[in-house]
Amino acid sequence: MDFKSLLQEDGFILLDGGMGTMLQANGLVPGDIPEIMNVTHPELIESIHKSYLDAGSMVVYTNTFGANRSKLEGSGHTVSELIGAGAAIARKAVSSASHKAYTALDLGPVGQLLEPTGSLSFEEAYNIFKEQIIAGADTDLIVIETMSDLYETKAALLAAKENSDKPVICTMTFEESGRTFTGCSVSAMAMTLEGLGADAVGVNCSLGPDGLYDILDELASSVSIPIAAKPNAGLPNPETGAYNTTPEEFARQTARLSEIGVKIFGGCCGTSPEFIRLLAKELEGLRPIKREVRKHSAVCTPAKTVVIDQPRIIGERINPTGKKCFKEALMNNDIDYILGQAIEQVRAGADILDVNVGLPDIDEKEMMVRTVKAIQGVTDLPLQIDSTIPEVLEAALRVYNGKPIVNSVNGEEKSLSVILPIVKKYGAAVVGLTLDENGIPKTADERFAIAQRILDRAMKIGIPKEDVFIDCLTLTASAEQDAVMETVKAVHRVKNELGLRTVLGVSNISFGLPNRELVNCNFLQMCLTNGLDLPIINPNAALMTGAVRAYKLLTGIDRNSMDYIRAYKDVSFSSSATPKDSSQSDGSKSGETMNLSYAIENGLKGEAGKITAELLKTTDPMDIVNEMLIPALDKAGDDFEAGRIFLPQLILSAGAAQSAFEAIKNNMSGDKTVSKGKVVLATVKNDIHDIGKNIVKVLLENYGFEVIDLGRDVEHQAVVDAAIEHDVRLVGLSALMTTTLKDMEATVKLLHENNVNCKIVVGGAVLTPEYAEKIGADFYAKDAKETVDIARRVYGVT
Repeated sequence: MDFKSLLQEDGFILLDGGMGTMLQANGLVPGDIPEIMNVTHPELIESIHKSYLDAGSMVVYTNTFGANRSKLEGSGHTVSELIGAGAAIARKAVSSASHKAYTALDLGPVGQLLEPTGSLSFEEAYNIFKEQIIAGADTDLIVIETMSDLYETKAALLAAKENSDKPVICTMTFEESGRTFTGCSVSAMAMTLEGLGADAVGVNCSLGPDGLYDILDELASSVSIPIAAKPNAGLPNPETGAYNTTPEEFARQTARLSEIGVKIFGGCCGTSPEFIRLLAKELEGLRPIKREVRKHSAVCTPAKTVVIDQPRIIGERINPTGKKCFKEALMNNDIDYILGQAIEQVRAGADILDVNVGLPDIDEKEMMVRTVKAIQGVTDLPLQIDSTIPEVLEAALRVYNGKPIVNSVNGEEKSLSVILPIVKKYGAAVVGLTLDENGIPKTADERFAIAQRILDRAMKIGIPKEDVFIDCLTLTASAEQDAVMETVKAVHRVKNELGLRTVLGVSNISFGLPNRELVNCNFLQMCLTNGLDLPIINPNAALMTGAVRAYKLLTGIDRNSMDYIRAYKDVSFSSSATPKDSSQSDGSKSGETMNLSYAIENGLKGEAGKITAELLKTTDPMDIVNEMLIPALDKAGDDFEAGRIFLPQLILSAGAAQSAFEAIKNNMSGDKTVSKGKVVLATVKNDIHDIGKNIVKVLLENYGFEVIDLGRDVEHQAVVDAAIEHDVRLVGLSALMTTTLKDMEATVKLLHENNVNCKIVVGGAVLTPEYAEKIGADFYAKDAKETVDIARRVYGVT
């Protein structure tokens, strides 16, 4: 039986436990590359596999977690060499097992942040994973694990699906907040990865089994595919490195996950064959339960899921049709203008943004990819990809992070046969236009028939019913007055008889008429009453957005009028009862609103630099830093700490601030007084994880500090020498592994022994405030923002 068939069987699947834990117990030196042991100590790797198989594991992970070209650079070994060796060792081990067992190609994160928060492109990440998957062809399945970035997970999953026919298990790592390190939610992970074709999804690492219970419970009700759980053995003790959950406790707690529908079990950090043996024993006599999965129409980005269980506004402004300024922006590659349009609509109340960059004089495919990537860098709203060209749609879907809407397919055979398979491959929702080879039908009945045809074809190729949205098409009232009510009737029938979500471009109704907004607003209310779910409107038009809010209030969707009051409690109204708004008639924002704080808050690097350059003509540079830049960054930091924004948005705000700082530095012609002070940063000896340290560096620099970055795996004495040479008042040390905490302690001790006149701040996932105090550090920072606060305190700056 192959593994895909096993997934469908009525029984549990038992994975292995921690490989790193076992290697460290057998002499792996912290900082060494574990995968090299596939060629230097193959017998040890095989013995670990066999010990898990003897304990009852049905699947062993190859020792290839970090065997990618990025992490192996400078090692003298190749990806194909180490993965090939690892796959062969695992194959040899399972061949002698006493029961049927399988080998899993193990793929972990690349080790770099992906765009827009980092420098690694989606395409390069895909190629890195592709190389690994081809090298690991001699395995039974592929496991993508310990992921915190949904975008990176998508790159790996696409690489697996396009370069292999093997089943794929994807597991991400969540924190106690219920989100990953980069802010990805469980719901976004679920709908994105199932949509992309993962054969099973789940959670590994980070927490113990009890800590993962609620996260897995939410996941189990969100996907129809099997659920996997590979928890840690609790949490590690910073001093000893030992985990706080015994094998017996781990087995009992992990087996309890079966009651919420987990089918695939294993262990991660801190677990050993004994953990797996006891877990197998606990699972004896239990059977997987039948899960109830909530089916609903929804789209998402990593940080935001929009469930279409009530009217949701699709913003229409990112579209060149009838917009001279937008056309000029496309012609001039002015991405900042487009981003401004996105941010305006977010602030005005849009729930989803339509993105259309179709213009005859540009490369639409290239511009669409650039635009989608850029917009996702400044807002967490889901997008609707709008194009008539299949190649453009596929290129955009490929780089989109989450689950979008495709606009659109129609009832023509060519459209159905070309567009729907693309939608299916990328797990998107799709808008179906009720037109075909004969054009737009005049009657509601004919449009309904096309909607039925689109639904049938979509479901036939595996697109769920809840992912099909129907646009019954708005015709111009001035030219086809009788068609208005046909559209309304069609919306009603599609919603109530087919049970589908409905979409309409509302403003088409008033084309060629005076006082268009009055017509638009009344038509919108008519359609909402008849079942319109997704009005495509200009959210900057206050009456249109207000009509949707009022509808939700009056129909009881907005319970206790909370959303309505939140939107209007601070808005002053003119005698015409139209909210005062800073939007121009064309939906663009008035110039006075686009200030430096606005640019930083929204991550607009280009605008931040331009605004700063203009400010420098009339404002002292240090006034800009102290009165504008730092307060804007503080607001971003406060929002991050309060959970209103997540790491990607925080880094983008810092990037915009960096653009402003660069303008100031250039203006000061070498004057370094803009610097708030110097800070030495290092990831300690034997620790090769530096993503956290790099994030701290970005934030410190954008608060005006000069950073001396020593990199990763830094010798104790090198930190001391740098602190003395640069005469710094603050040294920051990072460690991610419990095995390298002794190196952090040794570095701190050496700084004290050399009487270096500086404060020491330490941080990392495995640290605690108590341990920081024990080793003699002056400060413990729980995240990058707190490190900045400490630096400001040390240097006495505000």
